Amino acid sequence: MLRTIVLIILILMLVGAVPVWPHSMSWGYGPSGGLGLVLITIVVLMILGII
Repeated sequence: MLRTIVLIILILMLVGAVPVWPHSMSWGYGPSGGLGLVLITIVVLMILGII
């Protein structure tokens, strides 16, 4: 159950981090870099069996 919720949240974050909107094109790599850090952390926690 928790893995499904985490997966849905990650997919929504990936869609939100794509800089296709005119106001977000000047943001650079900030949102996607932060999302990558969160994704790596969650993958490591899943591999370790904590999540």
